[in-house]
Amino acid sequence: MAGEEFVSEKIEPVPGTTDPRGMARGEPGLPARFVWRGKEYAVAAVLETWKETGACRSGSPERYVRKHWFRVRTAADEEMTIYFERQARSRRERTSRWWLYTVSPRPSGPERGRVDIDDMRGRPHVVE
Repeated sequence: MAGEEFVSEKIEPVPGTTDPRGMARGEPGLPARFVWRGKEYAVAAVLETWKETGACRSGSPERYVRKHWFRVRTAADEEMTIYFERQARSRRERTSRWWLYTVSPRPSGPERGRVDIDDMRGRPHVVE
């Protein structure tokens, strides 16, 4: 992606803006708004989601979801990649689960099949 900037900094979800449907599925509720570097951002569209898995840490053959990734467009027209860590990195950072991975300017061209966040309820819906 042209102009993509690596960030890797924690973000703070704005209380009351998380998607309850994600939580009902056992996934993190994507915040409709979050604060990064003292500025509040609103998620206007979810462009892509995926999960990162890892091997069991106790030696069994199971694989577990480690991170939930979201590529989003903000109301400020920036594209951001954010993720949620299923387990905190350390005891000191146990409340820091949401991270901003990259930021990039809006790419040119149409976006079909994107998911918009409904401003009234903070719930995503697909735009054809």
